[in-house]
Formats: sequence, C-alpha cells, structure tokens
Amino acid sequence: MVSKVQIRSQFDLLNDLTNLFIDDLKECGYSKADFYQLPDVGCNDEKIVPNSINVTKITEDAAHKSILNSFGDIYKKSGLSSRVLKRHPGLLVIKNADQQHLVARIQQLNKAKAAFKECILAIDNNDARFEAVHNAIPNLITLAAYRKIHFEVNSPYSVRFTWMHKHATKTLTKKMALEMLEKSAGYSNPRMIDQQSWQSLVAQEKLRVASLGDKDKLRIRRPTRVSPQVNVRYTAQDRYHVSAALPFILINPEPDVKLGILSDYLKPDGHPRKKEYDFLVDRLYMEQIES
Repeated sequence: MVSKVQIRSQFDLLNDLTNLFIDDLKECGYSKADFYQLPDVGCNDEKIVPNSINVTKITEDAAHKSILNSFGDIYKKSGLSSRVLKRHPGLLVIKNADQQHLVARIQQLNKAKAAFKECILAIDNNDARFEAVHNAIPNLITLAAYRKIHFEVNSPYSVRFTWMHKHATKTLTKKMALEMLEKSAGYSNPRMIDQQSWQSLVAQEKLRVASLGDKDKLRIRRPTRVSPQVNVRYTAQDRYHVSAALPFILINPEPDVKLGILSDYLKPDGHPRKKEYDFLVDRLYMEQIES
C-alpha cells in the first residue's frame, strides 16, 4: 500500500521542480506571450456541455504572468468544478535562453509528474485513492498535477491552436453489452413519453446486439467536452498536436515561425462522430468493431 509519506514526498518533488521551472521562465527573455482565458465552470454547471466557449485573449506582460501562474494551478477553488478541469491555453516564445538547461528542467519536471501519477495509480481502489491523496495533499486536483508541459526546440513552420472533439472509448464483449442494456431497461428516462416507450427502445437495442456473434467485439465511442489543442507543423506530412491544457513553450525559434491564435469555440451543426460512424446503439455511441 502506498503510504501518505510516499505520496507527500513525490508531490513535494513535483512542487519544488514546478517552482524552479517558473523561476527559470522568469529569468528568460521572451518575444511573445499570449494567454487565452476560458470561462470558469461552476460546480452546478459541470454537467452542461457548452455549445460555445468565449475566449479572452491576454497579451504581453499580463499574459506572461498568467502563463507562469497556470503551472501552479492544481488546487480546487471554492465554487468551481473539480471534475471539469480548468484549461490554460497559451503560447510563450522564449528567446536567447539556455536551451539545454531549460529543456532539462522541463524533462525533469515531466518525469516527476509521471512518477507522481504512477504513485497515485498504484492504489487500486478509487475510494481509497481519493482518500489517500486528499489526506496527504488537501484540495489537490490530481489530474491537474499530472498535466505534462509541452515544448518545442526545433523551429517549426507554424504553431497554431484549434479545438478538438475528443471521445472516450471502451471495448465490450457481446455479453457485457447485453448486461449494460439490461440494467438500463430498469432506468427511467424523462426524455421518453413514458416508461413503456423507454423499455421498448432498450428492447430493440438488445435485439440488435443479440444478433451478433458471441465473439464479436463492440466499442463505445462517447464524445467528451471539447478541448483546446496546439498544432505544430514542419511540413504537410511532418506535424503533430498536443493538449493545450497548459501553455506551450517555444524555445529559441527562428523569427519567421507562423503563430496562430485560439478563436472562440462554436459547436458545429450536427454531430461529427454520428456522421462518421454507423452506431449499433445510437444513444450509447456503441459500434461493432470490424475484425
């Protein structure tokens, strides 16, 4: 069993390295600092999936301060949701930095974050994990502490922002899917006219699943909240994207790198994943996996 001392020790290392990283950034010169402030999500609003998100752009010294503060934003705040994590998209372009030192610091900090996550996940039971973490570090939002810091040292063609529609996936056997539907048949659903109509719908879903072979696999591809991301491009083929949950650090780039902005989010018409996939059980985003 992971002890309170082990959890606290791993966290103290992570926290110390975070503070050293922030101090390093304070010492570095920068040519550009953009921070995109997103609306707070209150405890009463965490189940609401927004159709639009207004972005407030902050620049220069105010953005630099917000960027530095974001790396230490890992504790629950009164009245705000701890389930819908606050994201801190931004871009800090460092100039004339000691590249080797700064890269080593970021890698050291990311390694400490991974070790802290591994320490916490070694506790198997969710309730025991929650109790152990918050006993050792009150009000900590563990997922916020896990967040990796992304950076680039090679000078890309462009660094731009966009919004990503993510989805959570879960693989099921036919038996597991039928058990899930059997449980849901007993639920009430206020969107249906009456309970009989609801049960009739679930019965039709069970028939579709039951028609599959016993060895067929199913997968749930459930959409989650839209989130900001950073797209880094070298060429049309050589590109990658990472989470913009924390500001992106661009170290000593060439002056001609094209830098984008994070625009307001507006939900597209129709559901892109329901157009892309043929769902066996539409309301659950459940599809058959082709063998």
